[in-house]
Amino acid sequence: MTALDAPAVGFHGPVKRSITIAGHPTSISLEPVFWTALEAAAANHDLPLSAVVAQIDVLRIAAPSPPNLASAIRSWLFANVSEN
Repeated sequence: MTALDAPAVGFHGPVKRSITIAGHPTSISLEPVFWTALEAAAANHDLPLSAVVAQIDVLRIAAPSPPNLASAIRSWLFANVSEN
């Protein structure tokens, strides 16, 4: 059995950022690695960060049992990265 290694960037707790989605300010807490991935996803889609979060929020709200927004973002990023 091989031992696991810590991530190269280390372990960091969530960082709270304010963002406006659908015209309403909200705060989202994500770990730095997720903020970096979200910024990269926005750049890949040629959209502002707020537009990507707004689209994830629409998908989240349509789910049968909507999770909180931060969980939806993490799930979307994981699925998005796993598909590529």
